[in-house]
This record gives sequence, C-alpha cells and structure tokens, in this order.
Amino acid sequence: MKNISIITEFVLLGLSSDPQIQTMLFVLFLGIYLLTLMGNLVMILVIRVDSHLHTPMYFFLGHLSFLDLSFSSVTVPKMLQNFLSQKKSISVWGCITQSFFFTLSGGTEACLLSAMAYDRYAAICHPLVYTMVVNRPLCIVIVSIAWTMGFLISLMNSLFIHKLHFCESNIISHFSCELPPLFPLSCTDPIVNEILLAVSCAFLGLPTLPLILFSYSRIISAILSIRSSKGQAKAFSTCSSHLIVVLLFYGTALFRYISPSSGSVLERVISIQYSVITSLLNPLIYSLKNQEVKAALQRMLKQQKCALV
Repeated sequence: MKNISIITEFVLLGLSSDPQIQTMLFVLFLGIYLLTLMGNLVMILVIRVDSHLHTPMYFFLGHLSFLDLSFSSVTVPKMLQNFLSQKKSISVWGCITQSFFFTLSGGTEACLLSAMAYDRYAAICHPLVYTMVVNRPLCIVIVSIAWTMGFLISLMNSLFIHKLHFCESNIISHFSCELPPLFPLSCTDPIVNEILLAVSCAFLGLPTLPLILFSYSRIISAILSIRSSKGQAKAFSTCSSHLIVVLLFYGTALFRYISPSSGSVLERVISIQYSVITSLLNPLIYSLKNQEVKAALQRMLKQQKCALV
C-alpha cells in the first residue's frame, strides 16, 4: 500500500506556452467569440421577429444558433482567461461541469443536424405534403428528443466520471475538459468510462448519421432528376448550406472521438474546429447562402431606420 494524493484541480496546457503567442491567440479567439455571439444572436433575433421565417427549417435553425452559443460559451471564456493567466488551472468539479455541458451541447447538436437533414429531404422530395408532414408540433417533439438525448448521454458519462479518482499527474494536454483527455489521468481503471463513451457515441451516431446519409442521398437523387439546370441550382442551394455544416461538424467530431486520445496538437486543432469554428461559421453560412435570411435582415434594418426617423 502507498499513499495516494488526490488532486483537486487540473492544469490545462492550452494551445501554446509562449507568452507572445498566447497574447496573439487571445486577440484571435476573443474576436472569434464576439463574432460567434453576434452572429448567432442576430440569427435568433431575425428568426423570432420576422414572420416569413416562422417555418420548420428556421425553427430548427433558431435552436441550432442557441446551441452554437452554448457550445462556444462552454469552452472559449475559460480559454481566454487562461491565455492571460499564469495559473491555467480549473477545479475538478469545474472540469466535470464543463465536460457535462460540452457533451450536452455537442450531443444535442448532432441530433438537431439530423433533424434538419430530414426537414430538407421532406421539403425537396415531398413538397406537396411537406407542411402536413413537418408541422410545428412535430418540430417541437423532434427538438425535445434532441435535447433529451443530449442530456441523458451527458448525464450518464458525468455520473460515471465521478467514480474515477485523479491523483499524481493533473496536467490535461488540451484547452478544455473533454472526456477523452481526462481518462489517462485517472488512478483507477477508466475502462468502464471508455466503454460508456464509445456506447454513447454509437447510440448517438447510429440513429443520426444514417438518417443524414439517407436524406442527402434522396435529395441528390431528386435534384439530379430535375430537367432544368436552373431548377437544380435552386434546389441544391436550399440544402448546400446545411450539407457544409454537417461535413464540418460530423467529420471533425467523428475523427476526434474514434481515434485514441494522444494529447497531440492535431487533436486540439480538430477540437477547435467542431467546438469553436463551426459555431462561428453556422450563422455566416446560413445568412450568406440563404436569400430568405438576407431579405429578413434587410427588412429588419429598414424597420429600424424608419423607427429612428
């Protein structure tokens, strides 16, 4: 038997240990975070105010913008604080809390993206019955299921991580408290946690990814059957923005959680992609690629000018 010192806080290595680079990274990620907040808040406001956007697609998009706000706010503020701090620490409870909300936001967003894929499939492949099939009660049920799945997956993993005992090394080779970098720091065997995380990813991915692949295969088939090239371009423009979001989020997240954790710089860059950059790009993609959102923004700005006059 030997004495084991149970640690009470972790140290996040972050992206760099060079003070000058950290200052540059602080300015960069502060700008990204402010743009993320502004872009997603504007999307939520426009969707709520403009009656032309009270449709299933924008109902889902409003929830996606809220999730992107949450996803980015879970990690970026602490990252910004650590860029300017000598002591880059976080308490064990704070770390577990951050991992809970990180998993909640990511799991819910994965479910919501699959729901948005089905929405585009119904709109393009079954336009005549679209409003009857995808109505508001169904949208509320789908969003509720997405949040419930994200919450249950996050709760189960957080409860089991409480059973781990952390001692000796407290250095996390990451900028946030994702679950995979925590497991190697445990003095107790984390095999149960690793299995649970793998099962959670499978439970989350098996229903959502096939639905996305099915929806887009049918959408592409329907678009190719349109004889008019103008009609093909119009149909594809309605779902191309969502396809970009799905590829960015699912591609990087799957690679991160399928591959074993090594603490490499590549892992941190990939994590930045799906936890920070995607939240920034979503409102930009949907506003720049969507004529309805552009028109709604113009109407809102016009109303503001008239109110000021």
